[in-house]
Amino acid sequence: MDTSGELAGRELLAAELRRVRDLAGVSGRDLARRIGISQSKVSRIESGAVVPSLPEVTAWGKELGVSAETQERLAALIEAAYDEIHPWRTAVRQRRNLQDSIHHLESTATRIATFQPALVPGLLQTAEYARRVITMFRRQYDGADPAADVAGRMNRQLALYETNRHFDFLITETALRWRPGPVSLQVAQLDRIGSISTLENVTVGVIPLDVEATALTTHNFVVYEGDEDADDATVTVETIHADMTVDTAEHVALYRSRWSDLCRTALFGDDAREFLRGVATALRNSHDE
Repeated sequence: MDTSGELAGRELLAAELRRVRDLAGVSGRDLARRIGISQSKVSRIESGAVVPSLPEVTAWGKELGVSAETQERLAALIEAAYDEIHPWRTAVRQRRNLQDSIHHLESTATRIATFQPALVPGLLQTAEYARRVITMFRRQYDGADPAADVAGRMNRQLALYETNRHFDFLITETALRWRPGPVSLQVAQLDRIGSISTLENVTVGVIPLDVEATALTTHNFVVYEGDEDADDATVTVETIHADMTVDTAEHVALYRSRWSDLCRTALFGDDAREFLRGVATALRNSHDE
C-alpha cells in the first residue's frame, strides 16, 4: 500500500536513505566514516530527526552507488523536507504520546537551548503543572486522556541528570508568573526551577519584565546540537496550530543570534535563583491578600 501521501517530507527522505543503505549492505558506522559525518548524525537522518544537506546526500548516494534516477529523487525529497510544518491535529491523531518525537531529538543531542516566553519549559515542569498544561493543549484537539503525555514528559526529564549533556534555559518573567493552577502549584514550580538550576550541566537564565529589551520575545524555540559536528543543529518552534522544524543553516543561525541577544538581558546563577524566590514571595503575598 502506498502511504507516501501520509508521510512528511523528512520521513520520506529518511526512509529512502535508510532503504538505499540497507540495499547496499553498508553499516551506519561505515557510511558515516565514508562521507565524513558522525554515526549519531546518520542515525538521526535515518530516523527523520535531522535533514541532511544536499552535499551530504550526494555523498551518501555516491558512496552507496545509487543510480542517477535515485540521486535525483533524493535531491527532490530534500527540497520538500527542509523547514517543515507539522500540524498538531495530525500529530495528535497519529500518535497517542506526543512526547516520543521530542524525546528522540533530545536523546540524540548533547546540548539543548530552550527559550520560553509564555510558560515553564517542559523539561522543568512539575508533574501537576505538566498535567494542567497538556490538558489545555489536548482539549483543543481530541479530549484524550493526557496521562501518557505527562508520563512521557516526566521520563524526558531524566536526561537532565546525564552529566555528559548540557541544557540551557531562558525563561521570561511572564512565563514564570503564568500559572495554570493555584498559587501553591506555581510556588512549587518555581522552587523546582531553582533546584534544577544548581545542576552543573544545567544553566537557567530568567529575563525580568523591567529589563531594557535587546531582542523580540515573539515565540518559543529550542536549539538541538550534536556532539561531533558544530554545524549539526536543528531548531523546533511551536505555534498554536503546528510544530515547525528548522534545519537550514541560515535559519538556524538566526535562532542562535536571537539566543545570544536574549542572554544579554537575563539573570543567571544566584541572581536568577534570588529572582525566582522573589516571584514566589510576591505570589504568596498576593494570595494572602
